[in-house]
Amino acid sequence: MKVALTGATGFIGSHILGELRAHGHEVTALVRDDGQATTVAAQGATPAVVDLFDRTATAKALDGADGAVHTASPGDATSGDLDSAVVDATIQAFGGTGKPYLHISGQWVYGTNPSISEDSPYDSPALVSYREPIDRRVANASGIRGVVIVSGVAYGDGGGGVPGVLLASPRDDGGNLVMLGTGQQHWTTVNVADLADFFRRVLESDSAKGYYVVADGLNPTVAELTEAAAVAAGAAGAVPGSEEEARARLGDYFAEVLLLDQASAASKARSELGWLPSHPGLVEEFREGSYRH
Repeated sequence: MKVALTGATGFIGSHILGELRAHGHEVTALVRDDGQATTVAAQGATPAVVDLFDRTATAKALDGADGAVHTASPGDATSGDLDSAVVDATIQAFGGTGKPYLHISGQWVYGTNPSISEDSPYDSPALVSYREPIDRRVANASGIRGVVIVSGVAYGDGGGGVPGVLLASPRDDGGNLVMLGTGQQHWTTVNVADLADFFRRVLESDSAKGYYVVADGLNPTVAELTEAAAVAAGAAGAVPGSEEEARARLGDYFAEVLLLDQASAASKARSELGWLPSHPGLVEEFREGSYRH
């Protein structure tokens, strides 16, 4: 397939680029400047410098593509505007063709939920409240094969923003990492290579449509993760913190999503597309893998 990809220089997007290229797909990477163009060209993609906020330019860049994958995000107050612009451009370019459009979302949109599935209601904290109407527009779009991939916390290859938060946790006087809150909350997680594999499977499956929750099913607690992160960071250990400390350190909005208690088995992804996570979980990756200093 000829695939248009946004976010190709990011943590998740770069792994999707590698996965698609490894399976023979041609990738046009929509990037914001010449520096990013050089980066993606070295990874085998054809670069196209585009302002993703420009709907007309983005739609033109999608001409000739057999499908599109959107993972780019500025990670600030303009994130919703960017997503809306890309969705508008894709519907303009792909409308009536049935071509696939894969749109990344995140499981924080479900709020605290011990059994997240595709049927779970959104209960979005403020940080990700912009996502719901955009996700619904993609999933319900006519004339394209819209797919919303709702990912757990992505990790692997020593990267990812949320694993980095744990590794950079403050230390108490005894040299222990301070957990986010009590540490009893669970997180849904997924190795970035397994996530990229799922994106490829969705692109290649004409029947894949709507929502897919993607997580490895391990659902570790933040206490387990922080204790493992302490091994990677060379800290003495880990101790519980408090919600107040987390909010003071990270701000109310970011702390709120990291204090959510969530779990998911991602049964639909496994049963419909034969997806099977094959990489070590984040606890093991902290203790024995790519995050160790």
